[in-house]
Amino acid sequence: MTKQVNLLDFDVDGLIDWFATQGEKPFRARQVLRWLHRFGVSDFDQMTDVAKSLRARLGEQACVRTPEPVRDSVSTDGTRKWLLDVGQGNAVETVFIPETGRGTLCISSQAGCALDCSFCSTGKQGFNRNLTAGEIIGQLWLANRLLGATADGDRVISNVVMMGMGEPLANLDNVLVALRLMLDDHGYGLSRRRVTVSTSGIVPAMDRLREACPVALAVSLHAPNDALRDQLVPINQKYPLKELLAACNRYLVAAPRDFVTFEYVMLDGVNDFDTHAHELVAIAREVSCKFNLIPFNPFPNSPYRRSPSERIRRFAGILQDAGIVATTRKTRGDDVDAACGQLAGQVQDKTRRTQPIHFTGTSRS
Repeated sequence: MTKQVNLLDFDVDGLIDWFATQGEKPFRARQVLRWLHRFGVSDFDQMTDVAKSLRARLGEQACVRTPEPVRDSVSTDGTRKWLLDVGQGNAVETVFIPETGRGTLCISSQAGCALDCSFCSTGKQGFNRNLTAGEIIGQLWLANRLLGATADGDRVISNVVMMGMGEPLANLDNVLVALRLMLDDHGYGLSRRRVTVSTSGIVPAMDRLREACPVALAVSLHAPNDALRDQLVPINQKYPLKELLAACNRYLVAAPRDFVTFEYVMLDGVNDFDTHAHELVAIAREVSCKFNLIPFNPFPNSPYRRSPSERIRRFAGILQDAGIVATTRKTRGDDVDAACGQLAGQVQDKTRRTQPIHFTGTSRS
């Protein structure tokens, strides 16, 4: 029996190409794409403006397959976290954060993470594999359904951040397919300003994202100098700050926002001294940016502690006094381990952490 094709693996161009192999015209692909993503329909028989003969063939040759929910946790603050089975003993986590006037979905891109940032629970789980495009966009598709999106396309998810498990730019081909579906008017119709990709700083892939699909960019900075960042964010040893900041400036030429968000986890006695804040002021003179200070969220066996609240306030004050936008992220969902840096999921074959990061893209400038 021929394996059924998961239609969630295709953006509009991919779906047009697949429909062409079936002898169908491009408008059929757009029809089906709209049913899949705008209306969240998985039953081909419900696609009423699609020819019955095509619906029957789709039922035989295609499917709509998302990761399977195995746990659904709700925090006291309303944050909701799903543990999703992606096969072979692996599971990823997806988090919905409700706020006044908007709802943000935090999506995973890999089963585990190979970058091994020292303060991140996901990195300590090791790495198994990249998620497929269908598994990535499937998190958004599934969350819309579980959160009660209506048949006419009304949704509570207004923003998407690629800040879940994994390094998105280490899985850029599949992430790009998912991003295009998020932005497509026949899909989710989100604006580029409402979709954010977070990266630890894979410079060539940042350049490729800028060329292919520039959305809002967040960079996991976490240290103001190479010596400290080499320890906290090991990818810095390959792409040091000078190269990273240059890539940020190149990205801003095409970005939907006129700034990069630098994420900075606050680690007590590690990266939270006044001298570090002053070094960040110098970085802000090189790149148009704002800082998002993130109180460290502890996890088992972590060697770090959260910076005291007064220390974070003083640190933010130094940045703000220099005219820099600096906000402190409100910790959400930590009672269900859904806060930033806590996503761990379930990762098998953890020895693959040492595999090199592969991507296709331009070489470094």
